[in-house]
Amino acid sequence: MDTQSLQAFLAVAESGSFSRAAEQLHLTQPAVSKRIAALEAQIGARLFDRIGRSIGLTEAGRVLLPRARQILVMVDDSRRALGNLSHDVAGSLTLATSHHIGLHRLPPLLKAYTRAHPGVRLDLHFLDSEEAYQGVLDGELEIAVVTLAPHPDPQLEVVPIWVDRLCFVCAPDHPLAALPHPSLQALCAHDAVLPGPHTFTRGLIEARFAAAGLRLPVALSTNYLETLKMMVAIGLGWSLLPERLVAGELHELAIDHPPIHRPLGYLVHRSRTLSNAARAMLAALEQAREPAAKTAAG
Repeated sequence: MDTQSLQAFLAVAESGSFSRAAEQLHLTQPAVSKRIAALEAQIGARLFDRIGRSIGLTEAGRVLLPRARQILVMVDDSRRALGNLSHDVAGSLTLATSHHIGLHRLPPLLKAYTRAHPGVRLDLHFLDSEEAYQGVLDGELEIAVVTLAPHPDPQLEVVPIWVDRLCFVCAPDHPLAALPHPSLQALCAHDAVLPGPHTFTRGLIEARFAAAGLRLPVALSTNYLETLKMMVAIGLGWSLLPERLVAGELHELAIDHPPIHRPLGYLVHRSRTLSNAARAMLAALEQAREPAAKTAAG
């Protein structure tokens, strides 16, 4: 099996479309079809069922899918290992980050990194932390710089770099703003606007309220913290936001409860050979590491 045919197979399987796969691979649709046909001839089985406009994996396709991913990861891993022998910090670095970290934590670090290593082509992806986490597990991403999971997968090396204090906030004219030290129970009498229900940050918040025997009254959810800030500012509810986002238009509530912190950092797959470019990025991240993050890790 050649890697180009496997790449075409993965692109079609993941996109569910020969035309979209062709766009992703910068090929014509007939070229993608030819590669799939060659792969089917090699294994002696059809990989896709084509019914009308829909495309689905056959049983043979479902068996091949995880193995195709593993083969391509191993090929990439071998290329990186061989490339590292030159000790040059160059080539492509696939890095994912969340929107908040990408906007508020990484810019100075990325600026210094790209100046220090002009031979590196940075392939930067803005993803939800949970999606980036899975991307590293699947071998699609070399590094992710995201909100860290409370219980990370043992296949991953997870290193906290920063710690966000999450502030309870509301609009200055919100009824909660008149209370000197509102309790968690008092908050539950008003609508909340919070990150999505399947995010690591939402899990931290829910756990704190559940420990107090309380259920969060969530009216609206979004994974974009800047959007949450806007929702709070116009009075749609109270929320928890990183300290860096709390500005003059928001009122920080002096909650009668210990603060909630969330760790931010990087993760890489323990079984993956990192490129020299990735190693240089991890070194830059380690230099930016806050003392509070080291305490949290230790």
